[in-house]
Amino acid sequence: MHDLDHSHGSGGHSQAPASFGRAFLIGTVLNIGFVAIEAGYGLAANSVALLADAGHNLSDVLGLLIAWGAAALSKRAPSEHYTYGLRRTSILAALFNAVFLLVAIGAIALEALNRFAQPQPVEGGVVMAVAAVGIVVNGVTAWLFASGRKGDINIRGAFLHMAADALVSVGVVISGFVIMKTGWLWLDPVTSLVIVAVILVGTWGLLRGSVSMSLDRVPESIAPRDVEAALVALPGVTLIHDLHIWSMSTTEVALTCHLVMPGGCPNDAFLHEASAMLHDKFEIGHATMQVERDDNEGCVLEPDDVV
Repeated sequence: MHDLDHSHGSGGHSQAPASFGRAFLIGTVLNIGFVAIEAGYGLAANSVALLADAGHNLSDVLGLLIAWGAAALSKRAPSEHYTYGLRRTSILAALFNAVFLLVAIGAIALEALNRFAQPQPVEGGVVMAVAAVGIVVNGVTAWLFASGRKGDINIRGAFLHMAADALVSVGVVISGFVIMKTGWLWLDPVTSLVIVAVILVGTWGLLRGSVSMSLDRVPESIAPRDVEAALVALPGVTLIHDLHIWSMSTTEVALTCHLVMPGGCPNDAFLHEASAMLHDKFEIGHATMQVERDDNEGCVLEPDDVV
C-alpha cells in the first residue's frame, strides 16, 4: 500500500494589501459628489462628453462599492459549507465590474455617434471648469489606491479606473477649450469616443484577468514548469504529478500536487520547508502535498489529462 502524507503548507496565505477601507470610503464620497455636479452641468451645458464622463464615474462608484463589499466578504472565516470562506467574492466583483463597464461604454459610444448626426451647441467654458474638478477628484482617488495596485486585481482596477478618469478629464478640458475658441461641435462626441477607447483598454485587462481567475487559470506571475522543477529538486522527490495552481482570491494562490518519494516523507519539517519554499519563491500561500512511495502502482490522477 501507499504510505500517504497529506499536508497543508505552513508558508501562510499571501496577505492582501493593508486595509483600504478608508480609501474606498473617501473615493466613493468624492466620486458621488462629483457625479452629481458633472451630470448637472453636463445637462446645463448640453455636453455629451460631460454626461459620458459622469456616467462612467457613476459606474466607478458602483465598482468601488462592489470591490469594497467583496474585500470585506473575503475576510469572512471558513464555514462548514464554504470551506475556503468567501475569498472568491473578490474575483466575482472584478468580473462584474468589467462586464458593467463594457455595457456602460456601449451606451456612451451610441450617444456619441448620435451626436455626430445631430450636432448640438456646447458651453466650452462650463465643460472646462467641471472637467478640471474631475482631474482633482480622480487624481486624489487614484493616489489613495496607488500603493496596493500591484497586489490585488480589485485595487489595481480601482487605481486604473481613477487614473484613466483623470486623464480623460484632461482630454475634456482640452476639447472644451478648443470648442470655445473654434466652435467645432464635432469635437465633443469625438472626445466621448476617445473616452470610450481609454475605458475599453483598461476594462479589457480587468475582464481578462477576472475571467482567468474565475476559470482557475494559473496566475500569470507563476510558471508551472518552474514550480514543478522546484518541487522535483527537493531531496527525496523523484517525480511530481497532479499539479494544480489557482487563485483562491484576488490576493491568495493555492497549490495541490502529488510528490513521488520512494523513501517516504522523512518528517513534517520537510513539508513545512517545501511550503515555505513555495511561499517565498512563488508567493503560493496555501499548499497541499500528498506523498506517494511507489509510482509503479499508478496513481489514478497521474495522467495530465485527468483532473
